[in-house]
Amino acid sequence: VKNDILSLRLTGKEEDKITETLTKRYESLRRRTRQFDADDVFQVFINAYTLTVEPHTSYMSPSRSENFDISMRLSLQGIGAVLRSDNEYTLVQRLVPGGPADKTGELHVGDRIVGVAQGEDGEMEDVIGWRLQDVVEKIRGKKGTTVRLSILPKSSGAGGQSSEVPIVRDEIKLEDQAAKKSIIENLEGLDGMRFGVIDLPAFYRDFKGQVAGKDNFRSTTRDVRQLLKE
Repeated sequence: VKNDILSLRLTGKEEDKITETLTKRYESLRRRTRQFDADDVFQVFINAYTLTVEPHTSYMSPSRSENFDISMRLSLQGIGAVLRSDNEYTLVQRLVPGGPADKTGELHVGDRIVGVAQGEDGEMEDVIGWRLQDVVEKIRGKKGTTVRLSILPKSSGAGGQSSEVPIVRDEIKLEDQAAKKSIIENLEGLDGMRFGVIDLPAFYRDFKGQVAGKDNFRSTTRDVRQLLKE
């Protein structure tokens, strides 16, 4: 606590603002901790043990393992929206261009998701106060299936009018994490020289596709090799 106070003092914050900021921060931490389920607690405990034995070994809970697989294969089946927690609400942080949510034109950055329903006539579940991972798991699903979201627009307050947005799930490609190439030329003082640049935001490999024997499974090695050839 002393360290947090000193850090905020160094940024020039007034004492009353420091108290307000840290109170909100600790309340948010307490709320997230109280949302832990048995898998979360088990993951924390086992990792505390494995890190004392071998610093490069870690355990992933089922939900965290699924998120890891998604990041490694650069694809998932869902609506194409990046979400984050904002106090009691689930907030739309970003829409994947060309994804199902983006195509509807009815979901926008800053909107709050207050309810989730499955299919054309499934019951709408109130998700205010839910932890982010639980809301995400409700929204994800098989390609071609429908999820209905109850949305509180960014422009309205907590007591505003919500609207229902049906979205058909699809396969989402996370291309912003894939290797990319560009050419730099005509640099001052380097007449005639051209430089090829490969930007690699993250390492990835479709382990499931590899195990399944797919000839075209996605991987960093394959993509970078192709970009070098190009």
